[in-house]
Amino acid sequence: MRALVIALAVLTLSPALARAAGETSIFYYPWWGTPQRDGKYLHWNKNERLPPQDLASTFYPSRGPYSSRDWKVLSQHMSEIARAGVDEVVSSWWGLGSPEADRLPTVMRAAWKHRLDVAVHLEPYEKWQRTRAIVEADFEYLRELGVGRVYVYYPFDGLIADTAWLELSAQFPSIELYAQTSDAARAAAAGFDGVYTYDVYAVRGGAFAGLCARARSAGIACAPSVGPGYNASRATSDHRVRGRRAGETYDGMWRAGIAAQPDRITITSYNEWHEGTQIEPARRRGPTVYGAYESYEGAYGLTGRSAERAYLVRTAYWTKTYRVAAAVTRALRQVAAFLSG
Repeated sequence: MRALVIALAVLTLSPALARAAGETSIFYYPWWGTPQRDGKYLHWNKNERLPPQDLASTFYPSRGPYSSRDWKVLSQHMSEIARAGVDEVVSSWWGLGSPEADRLPTVMRAAWKHRLDVAVHLEPYEKWQRTRAIVEADFEYLRELGVGRVYVYYPFDGLIADTAWLELSAQFPSIELYAQTSDAARAAAAGFDGVYTYDVYAVRGGAFAGLCARARSAGIACAPSVGPGYNASRATSDHRVRGRRAGETYDGMWRAGIAAQPDRITITSYNEWHEGTQIEPARRRGPTVYGAYESYEGAYGLTGRSAERAYLVRTAYWTKTYRVAAAVTRALRQVAAFLSG
């Protein structure tokens, strides 16, 4: 009790401590397109869907199908993310020459306008084959662009050896590397600075404590990923579903994430509509000839227009809660170190 009182006093006297603790990141997808902006639909038409009525998503965005090249849309996205208390946008990256790479500078300008940091999510490169040489060129470009953190999805895919990741880490010391893996010891040996999970279907909150304990033992950071649910059935052949349960799934992952005392929490996702992990506003849409869409109706007891933004509002609650909890944890550790010294 005495240590807790001291910790709370430290927080009261040091607001900078609270601001520095409990940072969050959110995965962001700049790959959407419309005929008006891009000459054709991009991604909304995946799996032979027929936009604008038939989308490759089990939810229908409140904005309707949009283009990630639209500055107004980008600004609205970043404003919503900032108001939700998130610190960092992690933009999907598919290699130099990809649409996502071409759009990254604009995403960064929009994010910086709202005082958000920007990282990238290094995807597995379906068309470009993610080799060591290609990743090295990517890192050189990203470093010049001002990107300081890279999340590597599926890093141990066999195309890049662990020793090559270690070499890249040493070659680009200004870039923090996070590996999407539960094997923290392997990630540390391969030169990664941290681990994250991304997958909110297979990786449940019960795995977070063990992951972060292993990461601490390995001397690297832990950034478990929380998300509201999963349903990719309209966009892919994957028919696995993790229901949102009116917000209970999201809340449960946040509680588990905070309890694991991570170094940061990552959120899957702002707008990955294909997999149904998004927290971007979605609206009700009645049954169509293409089938019915899900909605956020009833989430946290909200209905109608209020329900469309339910997950953004809830994210703001959890980022604030996490920030306070992380600051208290940090203060307690400092107090314990002081008392033991």
